Amino acid sequence: MDMAQILWGVLFGAIGAGFMVYGRKQGALAPLVCGLALVVFPYFVTSTVLLVLIGVALTAAPFFLR
Repeated sequence: MDMAQILWGVLFGAIGAGFMVYGRKQGALAPLVCGLALVVFPYFVTSTVLLVLIGVALTAAPFFLR
């Protein structure tokens, strides 16, 4: 891993933690699942470009899956 992947992983992990807290408190399944995916997926993706694309898609998903 290079520094860019680590920083992107930390950013998406923080966003995912926020989504998980919000989804748990509101009882909303979409933010909870997307938050969990945002926290976990950086461990399995090795490409920085793919990391950013998946992260942006998972960050936007709860706004479209209401």
